[in-house]
Amino acid sequence: MYTKNEDDLLALGEKLGTLLEKNDVLILTGELGAGKTTFTKGLAKGLEINQMIKSPTYTIVREYEGRLPLYHLDVYRIEGDADSIDLDEFLFGGGVTVIEWGNLLGQDLPDNYLELEILKETTGRFLNFKPKGLRANQLVEGLQDGV
Repeated sequence: MYTKNEDDLLALGEKLGTLLEKNDVLILTGELGAGKTTFTKGLAKGLEINQMIKSPTYTIVREYEGRLPLYHLDVYRIEGDADSIDLDEFLFGGGVTVIEWGNLLGQDLPDNYLELEILKETTGRFLNFKPKGLRANQLVEGLQDGV
């Protein structure tokens, strides 16, 4: 999928946010400034979260309350040391977990998650969805309906 601007990226995130259910996991990858936190802001809107969404870069985890809890993690700084946080608390905590740089967790990832690679283009963003498992495939199908 392709988004032309920040508003499109937010809208796509919001649409996906409306589809999310308890214990869904999203992995966001892409270079610095690609739009991972911007996309998460859209997700939060789809989850009916009214708080300001901030990057968890320095805090590792930020939690938000809405239709479902949102656990927003940035694991860039803990690369190779997934045991430094209680990942299971977030993955199975009854909310939605979004992990920026989640690809760095390798085999510590659950069996079922949706990876989204965000690639900066000259005038927008290219989004590459990589579903892992049945639920992740359902999310991609739901997102593509009406697109």
